[in-house]
Amino acid sequence: MKKTVRERYFNGEYLTTIPKKEKNKLEVLDEIINLFEKKRIYDEKEINEILKKLYPDFAILRRYLVDYGYLNRNKECTKYSVNER
Repeated sequence: MKKTVRERYFNGEYLTTIPKKEKNKLEVLDEIINLFEKKRIYDEKEINEILKKLYPDFAILRRYLVDYGYLNRNKECTKYSVNER
């Protein structure tokens, strides 16, 4: 029986590891983005607080969410919003 993303990479609400394989990393990011409200503008501190609860290196999670297009960031890098796909 195939394990779910949650079973493979999360221990409860805590992310245990960031997968190296691109496909698996995207599945994890798909889970993480659900923690954010659509149509809401977040400042960096708010993003960090949410991600800190998941994983110690919250900055890499924020970077991945932006780089992979899950979060939009303004030019000043101070405001973030969920990219509606």
